[in-house]
Amino acid sequence: MVRLLGAQDRLLATIEREHPDVSVRVRDNEISLSGQAEQVEAARRLIDELLLMIRGGRDLAEAEVTSSSRMLNADSTTSPSERLGPAILSSRGKSIRAKTVGQKDYVDAIDTATIVFGIGPAGTGKTYLAMAKAVQALQRKEVDRIILTRPAVEAGERLGFLPGSLTEKIDPYLRPLYDALNEMMDPELVPKLLASGTIEVAPLAYMRGRTLNSSFVVLDEAQNTTPEQMKMFLTRLGFGSKMVVTGDITQIDLPVGSSGLRLVTRVLDQVDDIRFVRLTSADVVRHSLVGRIVDAWTEFDAQKQAQRYESEQAHEFAKRGPRSGTPRDRLPKRSPS
Repeated sequence: MVRLLGAQDRLLATIEREHPDVSVRVRDNEISLSGQAEQVEAARRLIDELLLMIRGGRDLAEAEVTSSSRMLNADSTTSPSERLGPAILSSRGKSIRAKTVGQKDYVDAIDTATIVFGIGPAGTGKTYLAMAKAVQALQRKEVDRIILTRPAVEAGERLGFLPGSLTEKIDPYLRPLYDALNEMMDPELVPKLLASGTIEVAPLAYMRGRTLNSSFVVLDEAQNTTPEQMKMFLTRLGFGSKMVVTGDITQIDLPVGSSGLRLVTRVLDQVDDIRFVRLTSADVVRHSLVGRIVDAWTEFDAQKQAQRYESEQAHEFAKRGPRSGTPRDRLPKRSPS
């Protein structure tokens, strides 16, 4: 019951939010539902599925409750506990798995395609799940090494000249990748794998001129690559390798020029063995407020784009000016014959 309700009854509150017309009462080890029969049945199905997940060893989060509810609303015969699939990785008492339908599609795409693009807003697990699949592939000996890379682009700030060696200068840009590695593997093992080259964390510029065979390669923050960098990276693909490219095209930090990630969605969209998975605010697995922030920002950007289009249309109309021609009342009069 504690695992079903969540810390401070947060999961219970999520269930009530998903079924506002159903009254949920908890007493001891029993849950009572009251309301219209159809609504009560829908809430009961949701709770049954959540119980199946708990009995299967899954630790529930708000995202899984919300995602399960949406799946059941779309198709009452589906089973979220089966559809979301087993854990990708278990490490230090924690299981890493897909928590939403979009994330499950993303994981399935990584399993089936050689190159996968995961595009979506912050908090959708793009990089985290890709790295979990990379560690899984290494543990299963499907690849010989993991290569994690990202462009070293400042996010709006001017950091100036950082002290230290070249490695120390670029380390802050790669820190999120190191943090994720330490969560998924034994922290004592990670330095050894880094030293041996089994795991490599490097800026994108270090990829030029290489052929990456038998590797699981993850390119993070790909929205900050130029078209030339994106082409360079994708053509590093060697035999027995897999690539996952992640990014959020709404958070481009490039000072000038177009984003390679935005361009590649048009150039490679129809190429076989390349999959594009687009995640949305419904796949955000951070604080529930993050999803609402993403939606609000998307709506704001859409309004701004519409206003820009109207302004451009008005400017174009004004440039055309009045129609040329001579008014009829100003035509010269005919002289009498």
